[in-house]
Amino acid sequence: MSEHRTVLLQEAVDALAIKPEGVYVDGTFGRGGHSREILRRLGPRGRLIALDRDVEAVEAARSIDDPRFVIRHARFGRLRATLQELGVRAVHGVLLDLGVSSPQLDEPARGFSFRADAPLDMRMDRTQGETAAEWLARVDEAELKGVIRNYGEERFAGPIAKAIVAARSAGGIRTTGELARIVAAAVRTREPGQDPATRTFQAIRIHINQELEELSLALPQAVEALAPGGRLAVIAFHSLEDRIVKHYLREQSRPQVPEGLPLTEAQMPKPVLRVVGRPIRPGAAEIAANPRARSAILRVAEKVAA
Repeated sequence: MSEHRTVLLQEAVDALAIKPEGVYVDGTFGRGGHSREILRRLGPRGRLIALDRDVEAVEAARSIDDPRFVIRHARFGRLRATLQELGVRAVHGVLLDLGVSSPQLDEPARGFSFRADAPLDMRMDRTQGETAAEWLARVDEAELKGVIRNYGEERFAGPIAKAIVAARSAGGIRTTGELARIVAAAVRTREPGQDPATRTFQAIRIHINQELEELSLALPQAVEALAPGGRLAVIAFHSLEDRIVKHYLREQSRPQVPEGLPLTEAQMPKPVLRVVGRPIRPGAAEIAANPRARSAILRVAEKVAA
């Protein structure tokens, strides 16, 4: 398994504008790169709450022996409930690092990658939910086509869905290698350097883990939890996630006025958020050291109103 490299480590933690006595949330602990840097900048009375839906990530967090730190096995779509369980009413910053981590991609048994022939699982939380193999065994062709087209932005979604349904009737699809071969045979052409299965694997993974739905749930919960002046920092890795983040931050940075309600300028409510700076991308040195960072984009906003 390759070493996990934390993407935009300094930039993301800088964006939180850490207050030494503040309370912070790392909504995606992963292997703890961002969490450890936040702890390094916190004072003795600061606090960090980390979440991860992956049991293996939670186990990795046990190595942090720090009274300021707590880890919870939870998806970030349960941020509000997790803070309530811990008795936390407000926080000074929330960080979300979206997508999959290197350990998830590089462990064949997780089924996220087609680079090894392994069980077709793809669940971030292996304690619950359907595996990708179970879903592919029952989904109808129309739904499968929609998932591959919408979540994979795959122009050959129709032929791929048709090929998958035909193949499973001949004995099922149980491994990543089987799925990759079916997709490769159905895709007529592909961009140079990209495996034919890349978009389909992305689409199925996003669907199995309900990644976009979880993100849409988490963003308003994060903003609700922030104290005025608190920061939200989100790292996205593909256009679907980033579009949700960008639109949400833009919407919340405008005054929320009911349609048709006549208000003077003085009566206009304040926006909830202020977008901080321009989107940040990894530099050439980081991309050279970690090619998986190349698509990352960091967006930051600050809460300006209760």
